[in-house]
Amino acid sequence: MVAGTATAVSNRVSRRQANRWAAQSQQQAYQQPYAYEQAPAYEAPPPAPADEMDAKIDQLKQLGELKTQGVLTDEEFEAQKRRILGS
Repeated sequence: MVAGTATAVSNRVSRRQANRWAAQSQQQAYQQPYAYEQAPAYEAPPPAPADEMDAKIDQLKQLGELKTQGVLTDEEFEAQKRRILGS
């Protein structure tokens, strides 16, 4: 009989503790969404250096074509080339 009483008491204590943990988990679950709402907005990563170089090469090709067609003078071509290359 003593063993039965000890088991019953032990089970009751275990259930109470489990209920407390469940209540704490629910409280934390209700508080979690608010933390996520304040997360910063997604920012796109900066363009890769290869993309920048490809864009510069395309611009230089267009400048070369304009110079070949006589639309740009040598001085204008050189000025625009320096602007594109950043030098």
